[in-house]
Amino acid sequence: MKRIESKINVKTLAFLKDFSYAVVSNLVSLLISTLVVLIVPRMIGVEEYGYWQLYLFYTSYVGFLQFGWNDGIYLRYGGSKYEELDKRLFSTQFWLLMISQTLIALIIIGFALLYINDVSRQFILIMVALCLILVGVRAMPLFVLQATNKIKEFAQITIIGRVLYFALICLFLIFGINEYKIMIVGDLIGKLISLLYAMYCCKDIVFRKFTTLTVSFKEVISNVNVGINLMFANIASLLIVGIVRFGIEHSWDVTTFGKVSLTLSISNMMMIFINAVGIVMFPMLRRIDAAKLSKIYETLSPILMMLFLGLLLSYYPIKMILSSWLVAYSDSLIFMVLVFPMFIYEGKMALLINTYLKTLRKEKLMLRINLISLVLSTLLTVLTSLVIKNLTLAILSIVIILAFRTILAEWYLSKLLKISINKDFLLELIVISSFILTGWLGKERNLWFPIMLYFIVYMAYLLLKRKNIVHAIKVLKNITSVRK
Repeated sequence: MKRIESKINVKTLAFLKDFSYAVVSNLVSLLISTLVVLIVPRMIGVEEYGYWQLYLFYTSYVGFLQFGWNDGIYLRYGGSKYEELDKRLFSTQFWLLMISQTLIALIIIGFALLYINDVSRQFILIMVALCLILVGVRAMPLFVLQATNKIKEFAQITIIGRVLYFALICLFLIFGINEYKIMIVGDLIGKLISLLYAMYCCKDIVFRKFTTLTVSFKEVISNVNVGINLMFANIASLLIVGIVRFGIEHSWDVTTFGKVSLTLSISNMMMIFINAVGIVMFPMLRRIDAAKLSKIYETLSPILMMLFLGLLLSYYPIKMILSSWLVAYSDSLIFMVLVFPMFIYEGKMALLINTYLKTLRKEKLMLRINLISLVLSTLLTVLTSLVIKNLTLAILSIVIILAFRTILAEWYLSKLLKISINKDFLLELIVISSFILTGWLGKERNLWFPIMLYFIVYMAYLLLKRKNIVHAIKVLKNITSVRK
C-alpha cells in the first residue's frame, strides 16, 4: 500500500512540476502582455497603436502557412518520449520547413512591393513575412517539446522570447522611440532569439545528418495529412473572431480598430494563464486509459466553470484602473463588458474541449464545428458591420459566436464521452448573460450596483452546483495519478 501511495506521490509531483513550468512561462507572458497593454497605448498615438494592432492581427495567422505540418507532428507524436524519436528524420523536417517558410515569405514580400500602395500597410506585410519564417520554423521544436512533455524547455523558450520583446519595447520607449515600426522590429528580434534558443534546446535534432529526401517527403506527407484537418480547424477558429475584426477594420477607421483590439487584448489576457494547463494536459491525456476520460471531464468541467465565472468579477477593478490610466481609450473601454466573457468560452474550448477532441483524434469534427461557427460569424459580420453598421452589435456578436461554438462542441463531445451536460449549458449561459446585462445597463451607475447584482447571481450558481463542485474537488487528485 505504501509503495502504491509513494508511486502516486511521485507521479503527482512530476505532474505538478511540469504544470509549474507551464504556469511560470504563462505568468511571465501574462505579466508582459498586461504591461504592454498598459504602457504601449499610453506612450504612442492612437493611430500608431492601430497599426501595431494590425501587425499583431496579421501575424496571428502566419502559422497556417505551415499547412498542418507541425500540427501533424504534434498529433502523431503526442505522448511519445523525446529520447525515442528518430532524430535524423526530424532534422530533415526542420530544414525543409525552413526552406518552405522562406519561399512563402518571399512571395508575400513580392506581393507587398508590387501591389500595396499604402506605405504603412506595405511595411506591415513585409514584417509579417519575416515573422512567418521565425514563427513557422520555431514551431517545430516547440511542438516536439510539448508533444514529448518536455515542458521545462518549452517554457524557457517561451519566456526568453517574451522577456526580450518586452525589454526592447521598454528600451525604445525610454529613449523616446515610440513608432510602431520600431516596436515591430523589437517583436521580431525577440522571436529570432527564442528561435535560436529553441534550436539549441533541440540541437540533437537540428544539427544532425539528414535522412534521404524520399523518406523525408513521405514523412512530410504523413504529417500534413494528419495535421491538415487540425490546421483548417484552427484557421476556422481564428477566423470566427477574425472575420468580425476584418469587418470592423473595413467599416471603421484604423483608430477604431486599434481601440476595439485593445478591449479584445484585455479579455484575451486571461487565456494566457489558461493555456498553461492545456500545454500539460494533451500529452497527459494521450497516455491514459480511454475509459477514464469521461470521469476526468466530469471532474474538471464544474471546477473550471466555478473559477471562470468567478474571474468575471475581476472585470470591474480592471475597467476602473484602465479608465483612469488610458484616458484616450475610455470611449472604447465601455465595450469591454461585452467581450470580457470571451475568455470563458475560449478557455473551455482550449483547455477542455479541443484537448479532448485532439486526444480522441476527432480533428474532422473540430473542423466541422469551427466551419459552422465561421458561417455564423460571416453572417453576423455582414449584418452588423456592413448592413446595420452598428459597432456595439458587431462587438457583442463575438461573444455570441464563441458561445454558440462552445455549446455545439461540448454537445458533440458529451455524445462521444456518453455524459449528460445539457442543464449546464443553460445555467452557464444565464450566468454569463446576467454579467453582460448588469455590466452594460449599469455602466452609467455606481460601480457597486452591477458588482452586487452579478455577485448574487454567481452565489446562486454556486448554490445550485454545490454537489457537483464538492464531488469534483474530492476526485480531482486522481487525475494526477496518470502514468507518466
